[in-house]
Amino acid sequence: MGRWPDLVQIKEVGPRDGLQNEKKIISTADKVNWINMLSESGVKEIEYSSFVHPKWVPALSDAHEVGRKIKRKPGVKYSALVPNQKGLELALEAGIDGASVFMSASESHNKKNINKSIDETFPVLKEVVEEAKKAGKHVTGYVSTVFDCPYEGRIDPDEVIRVCDRLLEFGVDDLSLGDTIGTAVPSQVGQLLEPILKRYPKEKVIMHFHDTRGMAIANIMTSMDYGITRFDSSVGGLGGCPYAPGAAGNVATNDVLYLLHGLGVKTGIDEKKFQEAALYIQNKLGKVLPSKSLAYTTAQL
Repeated sequence: MGRWPDLVQIKEVGPRDGLQNEKKIISTADKVNWINMLSESGVKEIEYSSFVHPKWVPALSDAHEVGRKIKRKPGVKYSALVPNQKGLELALEAGIDGASVFMSASESHNKKNINKSIDETFPVLKEVVEEAKKAGKHVTGYVSTVFDCPYEGRIDPDEVIRVCDRLLEFGVDDLSLGDTIGTAVPSQVGQLLEPILKRYPKEKVIMHFHDTRGMAIANIMTSMDYGITRFDSSVGGLGGCPYAPGAAGNVATNDVLYLLHGLGVKTGIDEKKFQEAALYIQNKLGKVLPSKSLAYTTAQL
């Protein structure tokens, strides 16, 4: 049991990756209240919105207003997704601490998601990364479909490394590797992490699992076996990808906390306060969220 890390860092992506795929639009006031609750739970980083064009993600059209209205708790980093230079300008005005850029390891998914080829995407992201770094911001590079693509099937780790190499050349501080359609199993995680960790320090690697096939928790445990201590997750399991048909939401932060705390791994997050934040957004959405831990809590009420 000595293989588990002492501390794991969780980035809460529910306000962005979770809400972007919900049909029900949450009011700006409710988003702000919810993010403030998450801040008080002990989460150290919250990806609070996305500065993409509102016509693509109408659920997050109030990104600028949310960024201006949230109560910023000292010690918490507030980041957002930025697709291009215009998005970065708006995000900087709204007061981001960190910028996240995104692309896919799969050519087909990248074209569906960004409407550009991988090679056409690189110069756009290079400009965003360089400008964000000039502004003194931490930059994360999201790489989607690192295991499987809904259009191309299995992705070769060399394709993932090609994209990661370029993003690191541009100056990103870390890489978030996404199982976008939630189909990976632990053996695939190992097959990717072995070459990745020979090439990059483990401290630069964040794993981002969706739970379509119920494998996310097993994949997190495998990642920890490889020394990974940073994970993206979403309140209650909110989320999905509009360009990955059938993909479920991100692994539920509630379930990850139950796992980690049960293993004796520290996160700095108060589970009780976090569950309150999860119940709040579940009520606002008017739907039962997929988290098993949240369902158990709800049943006790």
